[in-house]
Amino acid sequence: MTMLKNSNEATIGFLRHAEIKHGRVAMFAFVGYCVQSNVHWPWPMTTAGDSFPSTDLSPEAQWDAIPEAAKWQILIVISFLELWGEQSGADGVKHYMRGGQPGKFPSFDLFRQTVHPVPFNLFDPFGLSKNRSAEKKEKGLITELNNGRLAQIGIMGFLAADKVPGSVPALNGIAIPYDGDVMAPFTAHYHLF
Repeated sequence: MTMLKNSNEATIGFLRHAEIKHGRVAMFAFVGYCVQSNVHWPWPMTTAGDSFPSTDLSPEAQWDAIPEAAKWQILIVISFLELWGEQSGADGVKHYMRGGQPGKFPSFDLFRQTVHPVPFNLFDPFGLSKNRSAEKKEKGLITELNNGRLAQIGIMGFLAADKVPGSVPALNGIAIPYDGDVMAPFTAHYHLF
């Protein structure tokens, strides 16, 4: 009976952590989509002097236009963050499937001391929540979950509106048509395994 209880708690921790993480990624994606649609960075993107793709392109087409090396750099950083986020025991933080707090990201203090002066931690970068009451933290988590859910709907709405004109009526006139394949990173050309 104890194994069932433990596995159920682990499953709940996994699902809650996944919901928080996907919401955070979607919030970054939504803001990034808006910025990439409207801001053209003035400095060169590569050491060869190539500029960033034009804002006349949709963000999906901008992704298609950047060099392969830039895409791999982004994927490597994401992979590092995924691996680091699965650390358990670092800074006394329990893994979210073993009774730890779902959504809590391990500190970068190890890197600060040994490798590189990383300026911020991802869980509470400015130390704003460390002195908040448990009630305020709980309310903040609910707000973050709701914002993450809305951001997931929002980013998928942008992608749908760009790919299928008229599919999201509220975005008619805003969407930039994209004739490529938004799932291209997962097709045969990009298979890693």
